[in-house]
Amino acid sequence: MAEEEFTDINGNSISLDCQTRSAFCREFTVTSPKLSLRKVMVYTCFVWLFAYAVFFFTEVDHETLLIIGSLGVQLSSSCASGRESTIFIEMNKLKDIVINEAVYMHGIIYYLCILIKDPADPETVTSVVPLFQSSKPRLNCLVQVYRSCQEILAQSR
Repeated sequence: MAEEEFTDINGNSISLDCQTRSAFCREFTVTSPKLSLRKVMVYTCFVWLFAYAVFFFTEVDHETLLIIGSLGVQLSSSCASGRESTIFIEMNKLKDIVINEAVYMHGIIYYLCILIKDPADPETVTSVVPLFQSSKPRLNCLVQVYRSCQEILAQSR
């Protein structure tokens, strides 16, 4: 007689063992394949490696603001992976550098940002470029950077 194949509600293979003890007694054992320790280790290692890779390639290691009065402002960020990104804003496009505040969750955070002026109308701001987005320094640090930037901007105007 051919042995019938059984599956659980998820479609996974299970086995049914029936042992007859007597005419009035039978024992049924349903066995599902066990998850091997090897599979658990492989999946766990994969998840940890994936999480590390995501962290390694996206975590910003440091951010730099270089302001040169006669040229402009250079913003650089470097990731833990070694990837770097740089943005340069010419001084004639820069309207001002300000400390702005924003409501975040249940509190107020402060951030330093560059105001970019409209080439057609120098009094109008076309965009705002936030600085130190990953490191998120507190206000006392931002004030020190702000004052230094304002000194340089005042000399170059």
